Amino acid sequence: MITGKNIVITGANSGFGLDLLKRLAPYNKIVAADKDDFRLRKLDLPNVKIFVADLALQRSADDLFDFAQKELGDIDIFVANAGFGYFERLDYVNYDRIRDMFATNAISPIYCFQKYAASLGSKDGQFAIVASGIGKIPVPGYALYGATKAALNAFEEALRCELAHNISLTTIYPVAVRTNFYAAAVQGKNVDNVRLPSPRQNISAVTNSVIRGIERRKKRVYPFLFFPLLNTICAVCPPLKRLYWRLEYAKLLQYEKSCT
Repeated sequence: MITGKNIVITGANSGFGLDLLKRLAPYNKIVAADKDDFRLRKLDLPNVKIFVADLALQRSADDLFDFAQKELGDIDIFVANAGFGYFERLDYVNYDRIRDMFATNAISPIYCFQKYAASLGSKDGQFAIVASGIGKIPVPGYALYGATKAALNAFEEALRCELAHNISLTTIYPVAVRTNFYAAAVQGKNVDNVRLPSPRQNISAVTNSVIRGIERRKKRVYPFLFFPLLNTICAVCPPLKRLYWRLEYAKLLQYEKSCT
């Protein structure tokens, strides 16, 4: 278990971020950041300070670091978890929609890494990025979301060659977990008809895996143990990957039909 650390968690108001916060809060001092705080306010955890802002904006990320350093002092662990997605057919023209998702899912964690590295100086620190299995194996219906996570995948792989010795980087690749993410991905419309991508896991298994991975300073965390094998199979056997895509595309067609 991670204990006695000063931690920042972004995207802490829901889903995995909220579950991680609940697990770590009794043993650590935490700044919980999100653009909404309605769940965080109900927790009333004495070790948690709440920062409310949209981290897609540079000034909000800058303010987060000022707030965290004031409340915590040195930041031992920074978990860049904030992100959102849409389950949709990409058959529209909307520049703002693309920009906003990239700003939250990709630009913000990259910028936060830069800020965190600069804040450390020569001190030791750990930065954790919540990427996604979809960033490695794309899924129909999540083309835009997957593109943002693929950007994080490329970022973390190249960054490892440049890392200063005092910074540990942990990248997390969860698969589908039934949280409010999927309700938000369809903006609450026909939520019961949304079938999650495969494979799937429950949130407690993901959180357990991530805590162990961060504690051991692992380079990469795959909460679904067999995901690296699935990724390799898809890479070396394109027909199986195309079969997977057809099965996932059928879920999008089924959802669209339920909306008509």
